[in-house]
Amino acid sequence: MSETLNFKPYARLLTMLGDQLIKNERIALVEIIKNAYDADASWVKVTFSGFGPKFEIGDNSAIIIEDDGTGMTKQVLTEHWISPATPIKRIAKEKNDTTPKGRKIQGEKGIGRFAILKLGKTISLVTRPAGQQQEYTLELDLSAYDDDFLTHNGKATQLLLKDIDLTLSTSPRARVIFAGEMELGARRIQRLPQGTRITITHLTGAWTQKRVEGVYEDLIRLQSIFDEVAASGGKKDAETGESTPDFDVAIYKDETFQTFPTEYLATLRQLIRDKPVFKITEGSYDQPRQAFKFHLNGKANVLSLNDPEITTLKIFRDLFGEHGEILATRGTKCGSFAFGFYVFDFNRDPNSKYYLDKDDRKVLKAHRIYLYRDNIRVYPYGDPDDDWLQIDAYRGTISAGWFLSNDQVVGHVDITQKGNPALRDKTNREGLIDIGNATADFIHLLQVFLAWVRKAPYARYLAKLKQNKDVDIVKKQQVQASLDALEEKIGDNKAVKAAFSEASKLYRLERSFLIQRAETTESLAGVGLSVETAAHDIMAVMHRGLVALDALISETQKPGTLAKEFVNRELISLRGMFSFVEAQLKDIQLLFKSTKQRRKGYAGL
Repeated sequence: MSETLNFKPYARLLTMLGDQLIKNERIALVEIIKNAYDADASWVKVTFSGFGPKFEIGDNSAIIIEDDGTGMTKQVLTEHWISPATPIKRIAKEKNDTTPKGRKIQGEKGIGRFAILKLGKTISLVTRPAGQQQEYTLELDLSAYDDDFLTHNGKATQLLLKDIDLTLSTSPRARVIFAGEMELGARRIQRLPQGTRITITHLTGAWTQKRVEGVYEDLIRLQSIFDEVAASGGKKDAETGESTPDFDVAIYKDETFQTFPTEYLATLRQLIRDKPVFKITEGSYDQPRQAFKFHLNGKANVLSLNDPEITTLKIFRDLFGEHGEILATRGTKCGSFAFGFYVFDFNRDPNSKYYLDKDDRKVLKAHRIYLYRDNIRVYPYGDPDDDWLQIDAYRGTISAGWFLSNDQVVGHVDITQKGNPALRDKTNREGLIDIGNATADFIHLLQVFLAWVRKAPYARYLAKLKQNKDVDIVKKQQVQASLDALEEKIGDNKAVKAAFSEASKLYRLERSFLIQRAETTESLAGVGLSVETAAHDIMAVMHRGLVALDALISETQKPGTLAKEFVNRELISLRGMFSFVEAQLKDIQLLFKSTKQRRKGYAGL
């Protein structure tokens, strides 16, 4: 005998979907606002009503979130909004992942709405669908239950999810959402007769001025803050040429519009424009070709994953195999993506054109490398305490010389739902899900590229900086300047003056000799350092070349006919290795002084 059973989820599932799944109130608000973005809203108004002077929660406190999106029909409310994990957006995205405004639909899991329960226990949702006169009000009151729905008004209960009652009422004419002029921030706009208004009471958690400011910072960074990445559907400012988003968020405290410091964002953009040692722009990873394409300070570059500058990096060998065999076997699975990085120098030399004062460094430290999907930020990537590329971990546990510090690199990585289907958000909105090798490949590729930036262009910059400092000391002739100042103080004492003059003459002769010796020593030291570095890279490439040759020799000794494609691929790889060795040896050759050079005054000897 058998019987059919059905799952009977307890009401406490709502706590897990809302309060426990969502990290904090800031993320909860962002999730609700993303729903407005998907509904093609042009603005969202967040009002903290009935809060104390420092945003203390009181008995009458409420958070109100209003937008002018397309609203929800009765069918959407009754069949989807109240159904956890509804697939409506997922199905819609498979047919057409773009809204009428041209936005890429963000949500798909069907649980973002339960982020509301992170904020409070009583919800009143008023919505008016576009093109309709009716208004629908959906109400949910959970204030009589404890956080786990195990007691009701203090009495024990075992409430099932299906036993929670919601009230839906219909108004034939709009009472809350209607067309008319309204205030939004510092502007007055015409409100459309559509949208949604959510009022949350019986608030949970705690709010402060700083936390509200954090919400504002999150919201203004919801779309890309980088000028080179145009905001989705955004417009260009006629005067500045910068992108202006088509999705605005205003925060109110009761009837008062809240203004927050925004100069840090303008400062960030100014620093990105004027102070980077390196600007890596128009960057992309081309998965079919397994190559990075980018502009380094305006100069176009292509860097293949087979390039010895990449394959000789220890982190590349650690992540993709000693000889890149992981790439050769399966390639990468994350898909192509775009990026841009800005590299700063945190040295304290005020004479440097890249000098950053205390406030500049503070602004840069508030930003890391952001991840955007279809121009909407993936949280928490980009937060100052988030190390999603594990750079701090590598620097702290393996070698600080592998990477630049997180503080001195600001940037963005851009993926799309269409181009990177395997890079998906975790349910708790805390990063990407590990699906197969896609997420690991994505992170490893970025780690390898950033390691190359540290070893190649930034290392050359540091070497040149040191050389310039050494030359500057000689050019300023600081000792001679001190001697000249001392001579002026001697006065008319002829004996002392004569002795000083003789000592000064001997110093100049000795200085001339030492400069000559120093030039020779510096040249040899530079040669030695460069040769040592080059020799390490050459040996690594030669080792790989020998392995490839041994493999070819081994294959030729086996019965049967060699596959032309295999031989061709191996020979092309060997050709690239020899080309790298040749380039390294040419660079070394340039380090040595020509035997034809002669110092002035020694001609003919």
